[in-house]
Amino acid sequence: MKNKIPVAVIAATGAVGQRFINLLDGHPWFKVVALTGSERREGQKYGESVHWILSDPMPDWAADMQIKPSRPKALDVPLVFSALPRQYATEIEATFARAGVAVCSNAGAYRTDPLVPILVPEINSHQLELIALQRQAKGWDGLIATNSNCTSTGLTISLKILDDAFGVKRVFATSLQAISGAGYPGVASLDMIDNIVPNISGEEEKVQWEPRKMMGMIENGELKLHPLQLSVHTNRVPVSDGHTVCMSIELDNKPKPEDVAHALASYLPPEIARDLPFTPSPVVKVRTEDDRPQPRLDRMTGGGMTTVVGRIRPDPIFDIKMVVLSHNTIRGAAGGSIYNAELFVKTGLVRIQD
Repeated sequence: MKNKIPVAVIAATGAVGQRFINLLDGHPWFKVVALTGSERREGQKYGESVHWILSDPMPDWAADMQIKPSRPKALDVPLVFSALPRQYATEIEATFARAGVAVCSNAGAYRTDPLVPILVPEINSHQLELIALQRQAKGWDGLIATNSNCTSTGLTISLKILDDAFGVKRVFATSLQAISGAGYPGVASLDMIDNIVPNISGEEEKVQWEPRKMMGMIENGELKLHPLQLSVHTNRVPVSDGHTVCMSIELDNKPKPEDVAHALASYLPPEIARDLPFTPSPVVKVRTEDDRPQPRLDRMTGGGMTTVVGRIRPDPIFDIKMVVLSHNTIRGAAGGSIYNAELFVKTGLVRIQD
């Protein structure tokens, strides 16, 4: 791409904001020209204001940037990546959309809005149809699309593939979620070391509902939720990155484990979502070892964008059980939003400037 699209990262100082900066460094389509933070940080240099927590070094261009306010006129870009906390996202993201800006949000503020897609391009790029309805109903020229809760991402990608192939009816799932999912500073060390916390507030409700929206279809201008039933337990575990989900799945058809493995391993995204810089390659990596996937060994598969599935075997109550691993801060957060933005460019929702 000859001319890169100028973009901004909103709430760039937190854990997800840092991951956006890390992943956008050297992106072939996007150039970060602005970073925002809280009012008390405005005017400060990013490198002097932020406590950098990633193992990769902070890019020099980011360190030298001055933190700006989270207002459209202050940024003057066609596309923003939002790492805002939910309580601020509702107002600020709508302000950008009204100003004609495309918002790729990692926040949960608009996930339940029936006109805002929870976009996962590998499986539901058709939900871009909601953008025209969103603009018409809300009267803005911009747009908002979100990525899902980080636990929902790998789980839903796997289920959508199996639903297309065999029909999914019911799912019983238990998550083992990394501490990075709690942001920074996250969970207190005395709560987390040598321990598992068997509850993450509000998480089970999200993971039981979001896949139904992501797997839904648009009929007569309305998004219909998938009839899938889910029962989910969510747990915080002492792992740095990578959410693991153990699932038992009831299917309409009764495939053999090898048929499930083939459906997952051979899956290709819709043509419009292929060959983008952040398209997962492969979408799903199937591991055949008895003890995989493991977060430490498998979370960076496909640069952290690939969903890794293993231990596919018969289930004595339902039909199939398996283990799914997804990198929560890459595929389930910043990387997912960047992939969504690339899809906006591919479909002309965000245009390359001359």
